[in-house]
Amino acid sequence: MLEFLTYDLKVAVLIAVFYMFYRLLLARETFHRVNRIVLLLTAVASFVLPLCVITMHRTVVMPMPQIDVELGSAIATAEQSGAMAYQDLQSAFIFLFIIGVVATLAHTLWSLFRIVNLIKHSEQHPQEDGTIVCVTGNAELSPFSWMHYIVMNRSDYETRDAAILAHERGHIRLRHSWDLLLVDTLTALQWFNPAIWMLRSDLRAIHEYEADGAVLSQGINARQYQYLLITKAAGIGGYSLVNGISHSTLKNRISMMTNKTSKSSHLLKLLALLPIVGMALALNAETVTDVVYKGDEPQKQVPVKKGKKNATIKTGGNQDIQIIETVVDTDDQKMVEDTATPVVKGAVTPNDEPAFDVVEEMPQFPGGMAALMEFLSKNIRYPKEAFEANKQGRVIANFVIETDGSISEAKVVKSVDPSLDEEAIRVINAMPNWTPGKQSGKAVRVKYTVPINFRLDGSKPKDDNNAKVLQAASAGNIFLTSGDPAKTPLVIVDGKEVPYENLKSIAPDDVESVSVLKDQAAVKMYGEKGKDGVIVFTMKKK
Repeated sequence: MLEFLTYDLKVAVLIAVFYMFYRLLLARETFHRVNRIVLLLTAVASFVLPLCVITMHRTVVMPMPQIDVELGSAIATAEQSGAMAYQDLQSAFIFLFIIGVVATLAHTLWSLFRIVNLIKHSEQHPQEDGTIVCVTGNAELSPFSWMHYIVMNRSDYETRDAAILAHERGHIRLRHSWDLLLVDTLTALQWFNPAIWMLRSDLRAIHEYEADGAVLSQGINARQYQYLLITKAAGIGGYSLVNGISHSTLKNRISMMTNKTSKSSHLLKLLALLPIVGMALALNAETVTDVVYKGDEPQKQVPVKKGKKNATIKTGGNQDIQIIETVVDTDDQKMVEDTATPVVKGAVTPNDEPAFDVVEEMPQFPGGMAALMEFLSKNIRYPKEAFEANKQGRVIANFVIETDGSISEAKVVKSVDPSLDEEAIRVINAMPNWTPGKQSGKAVRVKYTVPINFRLDGSKPKDDNNAKVLQAASAGNIFLTSGDPAKTPLVIVDGKEVPYENLKSIAPDDVESVSVLKDQAAVKMYGEKGKDGVIVFTMKKK
């Protein structure tokens, strides 16, 4: 909706410029047909030109932005109050705009309903020229025309004044009612723009000039006709969609009848429209920068898919360790709050096969986590749209490792920017087959989550040992939550039980893999010691 409001503001500016052109150069000329066409075409062109975008391309060669692939947990950022206030302001403008459109359209429809109702309940007299004269009982009603109907009171009908009939037939023959329908519809979309209301008023005046010309062309005395207009202008009108006699244009109409016909050479003023149209197209043109990175190779684009939720290990102290199932970061875009929904263990997929969160033997990337990081660092390409817009942040994606090790159902859990989301999913779908996870010795489908951090400045997270251990645990696909700070999971390193506090002394570079067991699986393998969960570290062999 915001894009439409921006478009509508561009339309408003164009209408104002075109109307200014008309008022300065053409309003005093007697080219009524030309002026009518100019007003109608410029009104329509104002709505069309903003949609005509001339696109120019330029190519820029630059070095690839730095991309750091690292292990870590997802970061959720709170929405700033300034952004919320801005959104509230946007919503208010949108609401106000819609109210104005509805009110203007309602007024137009109400006028149309009154006209149709008046014609329906009038005494109708078909004429030889195809028009229908509708006679009403309202003695104060001024004559007016709508489509092929001429509405007048009984006194005017019985008088059969030739000037009145010629005037209204002129409106019908020139199809002025269609002009009013078009302009009133456009006015609803531009109700806030004074220029469209003035254009609408001037178009109605031109209609009257043309109808007056039709009367005088039949040899009717101009003085008598002008006196008739003055007499009938005092009648009741009030129908916004009809052409009728009113005081508002009477003085100008009489003046226009006495003006000399404009010289044909004055039509050259129309050429001033060309630079206006050209400037409108130039201002609406776009330059697309095609960024070519040095040493970059083209990458195939893959559609985006979804993911899973964080968990927390309570340390019993003053800090909590947040852990995410499979963590790997890379570079680019804004950070957005995690909108993921927790995935139920053993959830049934459309093919009725369960996909587990945690299994006894977790899936492994070929060559281990170091190979996974290397794969991501070599294959991720910073999207040029995000680079140009200085977008960066952490994308969290979820996918399923099938029983044959292939990747499926990749989707974004935490979005940053469409281009970054798409790049993260592209790389995930491009990964080679994993060693599938196993439950009770059987290959099963396992859900996996990968956060990928896009950074343009090459900045890295704080490098303390707690963070490294957290990163190592995250790389092992941990998804463990303990609601009680007094409870801590059992830690097993190379088959040996170690105190939980020793987590701080484990060097991440020495970790080959990390597995997590919880609930019944942990108790089954480690007894009561595993009731709060088990973290199993497999260290690299030296």
